[in-house]
Amino acid sequence: MALNLNKNLKLYYSIKEVAEMFDLNESTLRFWETEFPYLKPKTAGPSKVRQYTEKDIEQIKLIHNLVKVRGFKLAAAKKIINSNRDGANKKAEVLTRLMSVRDDLQALKKQLDGLQ
Repeated sequence: MALNLNKNLKLYYSIKEVAEMFDLNESTLRFWETEFPYLKPKTAGPSKVRQYTEKDIEQIKLIHNLVKVRGFKLAAAKKIINSNRDGANKKAEVLTRLMSVRDDLQALKKQLDGLQ
């Protein structure tokens, strides 16, 4: 058996963990599950505890980008995802990268301002 170098070995995330990742309420995630049929986390045990996979988190990232970051209404977000899922995914990835670069540049600027 080969050594797994992937540091992220967690298979499932709780609804609380996912809500914290995106700074959302747990009720928002539950609502999105009713609005977006492809977002169906696994439920385990008699208490039906939600278990989100990396694939579920990628779906939430796409929905979050469209609804919370870009300001689309749910109906518009559904339409975009249904008509052009690959394009929406790519745009979300690009936006995430750009926001990361912006944050890095702002941190660098603060460091440079501190040297003067």
